[in-house]
Amino acid sequence: MTGSSLVLSNARVVLADRVVEAGWVAAANGVILEIGEGRAPDHAEDLGGDLLLPGLVELHTDHLEAHYVPRPKVYWDPVAAVVSYDGQLATCGITTVLDSLRVWREESVEAVDGQAEILADAIAVAREADLLRVEHFLHLRCEIPMPSVVAETTQLIGRADVRLVSLMDHTPGQRQFRDEGKLRDYYRGKSGGLTDAELDVLFAKRIEYQAAYAETNHRAIVALAQAHGTPMASHDDTTLEHVDEAIRDGVSIAEFPTTVEAAKALHAAGVRVLMGAPNLVRGGSHAGNVATQELARAGALDVLSSDYVPASLLMAGLCLPRAVPELGLPEAIRTVTKTPAEAVGLMDRGEIAVGKRADLIRVRVARDVPAVRGVWRGGLRVA
Repeated sequence: MTGSSLVLSNARVVLADRVVEAGWVAAANGVILEIGEGRAPDHAEDLGGDLLLPGLVELHTDHLEAHYVPRPKVYWDPVAAVVSYDGQLATCGITTVLDSLRVWREESVEAVDGQAEILADAIAVAREADLLRVEHFLHLRCEIPMPSVVAETTQLIGRADVRLVSLMDHTPGQRQFRDEGKLRDYYRGKSGGLTDAELDVLFAKRIEYQAAYAETNHRAIVALAQAHGTPMASHDDTTLEHVDEAIRDGVSIAEFPTTVEAAKALHAAGVRVLMGAPNLVRGGSHAGNVATQELARAGALDVLSSDYVPASLLMAGLCLPRAVPELGLPEAIRTVTKTPAEAVGLMDRGEIAVGKRADLIRVRVARDVPAVRGVWRGGLRVA
């Protein structure tokens, strides 16, 4: 997707290192050619003093599932679900997304388990039919203890659009769900109301799977990712032992570490720490783990992700300087644009700079609520 020519003027242009007041940006054939301040070239579109930001880059969202299975046991047409989801992302200012697909099967728990190939195919069909506004890549979420995870990952990892593999373990009693009560609450909300007795059986099976399969599966998934040159992410690191394992695996991203200790150690080792934008907007973790704001204040936050609320990505990027006053707006916006793009090798986007892709969003803020007023991907208006 490329555009012919585009000039946007009279905007607060947020660059990677500074804000240009009354700035303008010119692009042609999908690439930024010039950035200026003051009088713009003729025929520019006046943005009325609104913010002009790089298009947001989302590395971890499973919100497609809410469009595909909008109610328990109700399956929407998968291509239509992708198009609906894509439109929501675009109007939230996201121009590049890694769709997080669950690569595992677990009977009687969640309707989208085992559906990764169906959804990956639906994304490909929508892309081929030119139905998408946003550029979509795949993020394979691999639940390491599950018996089928290696076989299912093997089927998917060769796709050209796979950009990230995450190594997850949601076994009760550790990592994100050290508090088993939180895991029970999670499954009650996700699985249509399992009883405590049913959850006891499920949790016992999860613990059994971890003992039987986790170590072997972990080595196999890491080897697959390395063989395909696919970046890896650890998930819910809690202890320094988890950190050491992540570093040995060669991960480039640490998703949602649950303690300050783990996050600081990962960041110090050069692993980019990703935290939830909803956590920041809400003021804390819904699972009772470390707050995004706390890690930002500790200097251990690199990337924000919308996770389950697409609109939270822009909100969090803009409110981060208020939550952590020592962070300026350019630094905050890097957590939702430049840094996530670089983390998965997308070096052509993520900042407003000459030679970069003209992925741009116009944002107006009122009462601390941002509204996306225009979206351009590759110089073409898509929302």
